[in-house]
Amino acid sequence: MNERTSSADFPAGVASEHLAGNRYFDRTFDIDAVKVLPGEYYVTATNLVVVTVLGSCVSACVRDRSRGIGGMNHFMLADAGIDNPASASARYGSFAMEVLINHLFKLGAQRGNLEAKVFGGGRVMASLTSSNVGDNNSRFVLDYLKTEGIPVVSQDLLDIYPRKVYFFPKTGRALVKKLVRLHNETVARREKEYAARLSEAPVSGDIELF
Repeated sequence: MNERTSSADFPAGVASEHLAGNRYFDRTFDIDAVKVLPGEYYVTATNLVVVTVLGSCVSACVRDRSRGIGGMNHFMLADAGIDNPASASARYGSFAMEVLINHLFKLGAQRGNLEAKVFGGGRVMASLTSSNVGDNNSRFVLDYLKTEGIPVVSQDLLDIYPRKVYFFPKTGRALVKKLVRLHNETVARREKEYAARLSEAPVSGDIELF
C-alpha cells in the first residue's frame, strides 16, 4: 500500500513541496521504494530504491559515496530564464540540481565525496524533437556537474527510447531499463501534459548495470 512521505522527515528549510511522496514496497527488489515524478526529487540516507520513468526529461542521481546518502531529481527544461519566477521550481534543471544537492548537504553529505549518474534525454516526443529538449537537458546536466566539480561516473543519455531508472542511494547501484516497445503512450502523454503545465506556470528491454 502506498504511503505519503511526510515533510516532517526532512530538515527545516528544505523545499518539501517538491519532495516525491509516492512510497511503496517493491516486490522485485524486496525493498521500500519511492517513485519520483516530473518536477519532483527525493533524497535519503536509508536503504531504499528511488524509481522514475524518463522520456525527454533527465534525472541526476547524486550520492555521497562514503556516507551512502543520495537522491534523484527529474526535470524537463534546463531553465525558465533568470527573470522568470517559475525557475524556482524543481521542474527546471537549474533549481532541481540546486535543491537536490543542498538537501544532500543537510543530511550530512560532503561535497568532496559526491558522485553522479545521469539518465534520460530521449527523443520520444515528436512535438519536442524540433526544440531539442532532450539534447539541451543532457548538455545542461553534464555542464552543471562539471562546473560543480561533481564527477559523472556513468551516464545513459539521448537515444530514442524512454527509460525506467532504479537508483539505490545507499550503495550507488543503478539500473536502467530501455522501454523498447512501441507501447509507450503513457510516457509520451505524461510528458506532453507536463510540458503543457510548464508553459502555464508495461515495461520491456534489457537491464544494464551501471
